[in-house]
Amino acid sequence: MSKPIVLSLGELLWDMLPSGKRAGGAPVNFAYHAMMNGADGWSISAVGEDELGDELLVEAEKAGIHTIIQRNAWPTSTVEVALKNGIPEYTIVRGVAWDHLLLTRQLIEVVEQADAICFGTLALRSPETHDTIIELLKHAKTGAMKFFDINLRGDHYSKELIEELLGYATVFKINDAELLLLRDMFDIRGTSDDDACRWFMTKYGLDYVILTGGSTFSTIISRNGESSTLATPHVEVVDTVGAGDSFSGTFTARTLLGDPLTEAHKKAVNTAAFVCTANGAWPEYPEQIPDYLAEAGE
Repeated sequence: MSKPIVLSLGELLWDMLPSGKRAGGAPVNFAYHAMMNGADGWSISAVGEDELGDELLVEAEKAGIHTIIQRNAWPTSTVEVALKNGIPEYTIVRGVAWDHLLLTRQLIEVVEQADAICFGTLALRSPETHDTIIELLKHAKTGAMKFFDINLRGDHYSKELIEELLGYATVFKINDAELLLLRDMFDIRGTSDDDACRWFMTKYGLDYVILTGGSTFSTIISRNGESSTLATPHVEVVDTVGAGDSFSGTFTARTLLGDPLTEAHKKAVNTAAFVCTANGAWPEYPEQIPDYLAEAGE
């Protein structure tokens, strides 16, 4: 069986952590962890014609991620990451290379082959990249998983953008803080979190809605009525950068490879727990990721 092709659209950047700079960007993190869980991981982005851009391409190649990276005259993206009790706070600079992603025939051809495509709100903050990514989503093949990991950052989003992207999505992932914000935005009152998730599923015809609660729980609800809720295992946290993306990438790869919902969910939770014990978003995997859930008696 050939590997499913999992493709990410959006930001490739340097996370400027207190311990030094590390390659990252939510979509690319997703592609890396999908690749480490059995898929063929691809990333579409842009970096500057500068040293930081050169270094990012080397890092992505070393990590084994296939990339289609445009080079342009804008600077390579850096994000200041301050860690408070291991939890990242981001300062995201505007006017960077991935704000200027150009639509090309090559990008369309890669998108047409993808079995899953991941996207979020951040990369669509600029008109140029917004228009490119929306056009690319229109070229997704029938049946492709379109994974919208909302990833709200600062003021780099709007209700209109969220609605637009939900219109293309088959999978919607949000965390508990984002759900609170969306309840206000979409006027969803007086319902349980599960019911609020089902509201999005019904309104936008989604196959899955994924709700994560950081250090407490995660729930995956499927269109066919199946659902899975797991407690988050407690681990020695180094940093949580990329943990949510690793969850998404793992779930996507394992679902495409035929794992049942509960199994894909368990693998996603264990991968995210492992990433929390490591530095940066692309840690080298051990021969086998520990079963933290089993250790916790889940």
